[in-house]
Amino acid sequence: MKYRFITIEGNIGAGKTTLAHLLSRKLNARLILEEFADNPFLPKFYENQKQYAFPLELFFMAERFKQLKDMLQTKDMFQSVTVSDYLFTKCLLFAKVNLPEEEFRLYQKLFDIIHQQLIFPDILIYLHAPVHQLKQNIKKRNRSYEQSINDDYLFTLQETYTSYIKQHNLKTIFIDASNADFLANEKHLQVVLDALDADLSDGQHYFTLP
Repeated sequence: MKYRFITIEGNIGAGKTTLAHLLSRKLNARLILEEFADNPFLPKFYENQKQYAFPLELFFMAERFKQLKDMLQTKDMFQSVTVSDYLFTKCLLFAKVNLPEEEFRLYQKLFDIIHQQLIFPDILIYLHAPVHQLKQNIKKRNRSYEQSINDDYLFTLQETYTSYIKQHNLKTIFIDASNADFLANEKHLQVVLDALDADLSDGQHYFTLP
């Protein structure tokens, strides 16, 4: 495996964690999963976004930073590859969507200070699914606080993600995950594995699943 740090991203409900688990097993990789359940502001945020957006995003940024810094600085002689189900920059992307302008400017200053202390992933796998599919996935996993997420919010996040990826010319395996079933369909997972083995240049590389 030519990549030492692989990150998976996508909208809410895109299947990031499922794919991260599968890849970590296939590649014998260390696994870093976002610990979103520990954020006490998350259920409150979906009830009152205006009041709880700033503490929500600060908590996420602090937790993600600590987790990534601890994991990536601890070498494992038996596992040379690391797979994560989030990109640290998602802090900034979600904050951009959720915060008013003045709060976002303050948040961005804090983000810029700590972001430079982290290792950037070698490659990004982005799972792109239409909003109606995301809603089905969100309903299926049945986290109570997510059930009120509206379509407009998911559309905005989708646009924010894709705009960032294109603007920064990240080396990205861009997967059309409209019909993705990585657990049940081995061919879907194989598309990702083959893409990781390919000689990819910087920029976005688009793949569809059979």
